[in-house]
Amino acid sequence: MHDVINPSTHTKPLEPSPWVVRWAHLLPPGGQVLDVACGSGRHLRWLAALGWHMTGVDRDTAALEALRDVAMVLSADIESGPWPFDGRTFDGVVVTNYLWRPLLPAIVAAVAPGGALIYETFAAGNGTVGKPSRPDFLLQPGELIRAAQGLHIVAYEDGFLGQPDRFVQRLAAVRLPSVSAQPNRFTLDPSAPR
Repeated sequence: MHDVINPSTHTKPLEPSPWVVRWAHLLPPGGQVLDVACGSGRHLRWLAALGWHMTGVDRDTAALEALRDVAMVLSADIESGPWPFDGRTFDGVVVTNYLWRPLLPAIVAAVAPGGALIYETFAAGNGTVGKPSRPDFLLQPGELIRAAQGLHIVAYEDGFLGQPDRFVQRLAAVRLPSVSAQPNRFTLDPSAPR
């Protein structure tokens, strides 16, 4: 499932997800960030404006055309074809409103040491309030945590959100750069001084 352009605001991009906004501080400043199934580019544009070097992948070539001035974009059917970033890592990977289970290991593997994964998509129960409703597109309890095995989980939520009503799982995780004598400090409040 891809990000969808709101038909009532064709010229105004959708706002970034509050989850992505909250955890973007985990992405290394100025790093290379991959937006998987970037759709209309709401996160790609927002992160690029804040100084990250963005790469977006989606199968919607028309949506990608409007993003070529902002980022490197790749048109690919990542569900039917090969993962186009095999062996490549990024300082950050962002995924929202998209789930293709066979790609979860590749997405996690694409997070470089010191990099972050920010993921948010629909979860079991969503069929009671709207679409998507097929189990193929809904994470099961704890599934996102299990998929991110090997990463340090900084934040995880699994529950119901309103306006619009939806069930989601969301995760912010970091691939630890190396063993250190000092604990890593991943602030839970991005507005707090570091």
